Amino acid sequence: MTYDEAITKLEELVQSMEEGDALTIDEYKQKAKEAKKLIQFCQQQITGLENEIKEALQ
Repeated sequence: MTYDEAITKLEELVQSMEEGDALTIDEYKQKAKEAKKLIQFCQQQITGLENEIKEALQ
């Protein structure tokens, strides 16, 4: 998965939760877990990029 793919999926998840789709608690919980994983993935990608930039500038 790429960063852009993760962001797109995260945006879709957030939108579906914000629109008030008729979600059960279990469905909402599952979407929240998936969103958390996507956020962590994106954070790792950004941190990795920051580290590469720092190394390149040294």
